[in-house]
Amino acid sequence: LVQGVTDYAIFMLDKTGHVSSWNPGAQRIKGYRADEIIGRHFSDFYTPSDRDKKLPDVALATASREGRFEREGWRVRKDGSTFWAHVVIDPIRNDRGEIIAFAKITRDITERRESQKKLERTREALLQSQKMEAIGQLTGGIAHDFNNLLMAVMGSLELMRRRLPDDPKLFTLLENAVQGAQRGATLTKRMLAFARRQELKQDVVEIPELVNGMTELLERSLGSSVQIATRFPSGLSPIKADSNQLEMALLNLAVNARDAMPEGGQIVIEAREENVSGGHLSGLQPGPYVRLSVTDSGHGMDETTLQRATEPFFTTKGPGKGTGLGLSMVHGLAEQSGGRFTLRSGKAQGTTAELWLPVADHAATAAEQRREAATVQPGARPLTVLAVDDDHLVLTNTVAMLEDLGHVTLAASSGKEALKILQSRPVDLVVTDQVMPQMTGVQLAQSIAKEWPDLPVIIATGFAEMAPGSAPHVAKLAKPFSLDELAAVVGNVHAQVAQRGNVVPLRLGNGR
Repeated sequence: LVQGVTDYAIFMLDKTGHVSSWNPGAQRIKGYRADEIIGRHFSDFYTPSDRDKKLPDVALATASREGRFEREGWRVRKDGSTFWAHVVIDPIRNDRGEIIAFAKITRDITERRESQKKLERTREALLQSQKMEAIGQLTGGIAHDFNNLLMAVMGSLELMRRRLPDDPKLFTLLENAVQGAQRGATLTKRMLAFARRQELKQDVVEIPELVNGMTELLERSLGSSVQIATRFPSGLSPIKADSNQLEMALLNLAVNARDAMPEGGQIVIEAREENVSGGHLSGLQPGPYVRLSVTDSGHGMDETTLQRATEPFFTTKGPGKGTGLGLSMVHGLAEQSGGRFTLRSGKAQGTTAELWLPVADHAATAAEQRREAATVQPGARPLTVLAVDDDHLVLTNTVAMLEDLGHVTLAASSGKEALKILQSRPVDLVVTDQVMPQMTGVQLAQSIAKEWPDLPVIIATGFAEMAPGSAPHVAKLAKPFSLDELAAVVGNVHAQVAQRGNVVPLRLGNGR
């Protein structure tokens, strides 16, 4: 029976640990023929480090004392290669209970171990992905509510600025309040970028041109102790991304790299084109990508820090030196752009941050650029505008801003109320919030398109929660918006309608 087994190494050891029998399974797994191994000590199967630790002696002593020894560990074949083994050693006793030999069974479970480790890595990646998704949902919700508050604060401050008397002290206080609100708006943008809910303006971006264009900014931001090196191959394909957000991401990565090199060093920004096929470890969709990387020679991160690096508000910097949203924003930008963000680092080994971004579709991008070029400059004629928002503070603020621009303004706190107003009196333009109970801004725009197909709609939103393809002809206004941004979008939308020939009648005063 033993000689017929080939999947297990089954052999005998004498009481001192020398091999006394050998089966075909042992030859297959360990590589020795019987005449090569019988008589040799079984410690030959152990790695040098295990022999130094006297593990063969421990195995026999444990089997003698406890009646069985069972372990897993690395073992060495005849050719010097290693495999992960499951080992069982049983003592053989005579009628007087004296140990006269040992029976040893060895299984090669390397493949099983690798499969188990792969399963554990996959499970860990899934848990990490679920955790980041949950954090993203929470972050996006908080940022949306915060945007509404900032909308009311910033809009009111801007209107106050136009009405305040010429008092330097009041003006200084007002400017402080405006700057604080703007910092809050920047914070929410980073939170929304992490949550992948920020509106991205996709452009064709030539990476060498973009990086060269921000060289002066990088040098000024990083200081003289840091040298910047760039490595870009000739003929590098352009990518499709939000150029402003990509610049901010690169600046964030460069500043992080500088902070990791307190005594100075070199930062290398490089890019190369990669073709991703199915089954790629990154989980990217198959296709061409540009891998943009920022590498430093700093102190690096340990495994625990590396695992948490892209979590929002996690930072290793001191108080007041970082929000913990820089890498989160980069992560969100890459994901929302159809790519990936990865980090490689080790203690005293520096850090490499990589942005995988899809190569641009030239035909589609050219069409987008033609559409943008056709945009007419905003007009300044008064309109009758219906403002819709379920948040009373934001609605009041939007109405005040529209009236300050000279428009006649109506207000509705829901989509249902807005439709009733539209049925009762003529309106030139609708400005609506997106996230409202019972009827969203997109749903309201669809209902308006059925009844009043020539009536333009602007959707004000703090993030891009609209499903792809929904309301493609509806303009969007990012919250929180300024008075100038509101004026520009209102005028631009009306100009585009006029260009298409769907001229909305303009009214002066109370509907005249």
